[in-house]
Amino acid sequence: MRRPVLSLVPALAYLLAAGPSLGLSAGPGPAPSEVERLEQAWHQCLREAYAHQPAGQSRAGDQRNALDACREREDALVATLMTARGGAQAERSLGARARSWAASVAAYVLDPVSSWLGTLRR
Repeated sequence: MRRPVLSLVPALAYLLAAGPSLGLSAGPGPAPSEVERLEQAWHQCLREAYAHQPAGQSRAGDQRNALDACREREDALVATLMTARGGAQAERSLGARARSWAASVAAYVLDPVSSWLGTLRR
């Protein structure tokens, strides 16, 4: 299931604003102007595609159709962001990568399971 357009915009804005602290600007990667240009093109495509949706559809349907229409631009933006982030990840130490992996396991596996078990105990 695809996320609505409006929920993707803050996530991308966060990635772009927090880029230096996340290491997105480290290493060889696209210039910030390239990322900004791709993001603006994607946003413009979304606005135009959303504005041309037929009447009578649900808002979620309009958003899904707009995302589908702008898939190529979204893919280009994500690929550019991942390329920028890939250089920073290659420079991280093994310990830093292990801590990140452990944190993701805790967030996606241990926390939900412990919450579920806590609910069963009540």
